[in-house]
Amino acid sequence: MTVAETGSFSAASRALNRAQSVVSYTIANLEAQLEMPLFERSGARQPKLTEAGKAMLEDARRILGDLQVMRARVKSLREGLEAEVSVAISVMVPSRAVVDVLHEFRERYPTVSLNLNVGELGMVMDLVLSGKVTIGIGGAVLKPDDSIVTERIGHSFMLPVAAPNHPLAAIGRPLTLGDVREEVQLVVTDASGRTKGRDFNVLSYKTWRISDIATKHQLIKAGLGWGGLPASIIHDDLRSGELIHLDLEAYEQGEYAIYSMRQLANPPGPAASWMIDAFRTRLSYCPNQADFHAEMAELRDTTQPLAAE
Repeated sequence: MTVAETGSFSAASRALNRAQSVVSYTIANLEAQLEMPLFERSGARQPKLTEAGKAMLEDARRILGDLQVMRARVKSLREGLEAEVSVAISVMVPSRAVVDVLHEFRERYPTVSLNLNVGELGMVMDLVLSGKVTIGIGGAVLKPDDSIVTERIGHSFMLPVAAPNHPLAAIGRPLTLGDVREEVQLVVTDASGRTKGRDFNVLSYKTWRISDIATKHQLIKAGLGWGGLPASIIHDDLRSGELIHLDLEAYEQGEYAIYSMRQLANPPGPAASWMIDAFRTRLSYCPNQADFHAEMAELRDTTQPLAAE
């Protein structure tokens, strides 16, 4: 697999940290056992897979995947409760669900240390891929990876908002693209680079790029621009009137999935497995977009008469 993926025996030897002679001998030995050539070597500067080699490569990938599953199962059976759980959680996961899960985690596993990372967009998947965390809870699974196991466990959604003193909040009708084009839009930059070259719901010509969602939240509340924020973060701000939901049809407000993520070869232990299940349970209670808007509409209906009095 490594020779085929790197394109040469020398590159494969560097990737595997083995002598090139060992790699060449091992391939030759495999060919002898299979009684068929896997690479064409004559007349080519680099080894090229034969037709048989291409077919065997797919089998090799499947066998390696099965081996990783087997090793993972052995590791899970051999090891008991973890000493530490490392987890990365997206800011899109409702904070109340995070607090509830971690509170119960502390009560249930008092001897297990916790290493918690909270970040934006592709950061969660990057930390899982690098092995720096055992599990990730978030979205932005932008590119499937065979080494990562993902499972949908909930949903979230973004809403365009502004401070009540922002010019967009004073327009007494549904907003158009023309209304927002010249207003500063605050946008979070993905430090992971996983979404490089892709902008999500960036509608204004003027943008301020922000490193994190918490700063974006505070700047929008201060009236320095408008932008999208997770509904779970701004729920209380909308109820108190510190933020106003912008009726902007051009802003895509569809729900998107929240996943649990882990490496195929590094299965979670008992405590991490419990945490995944706990997030799945808590997120199943989160309101969908229709319920959220219904709650906000009911709130407006109950506060308007009081304002009139």
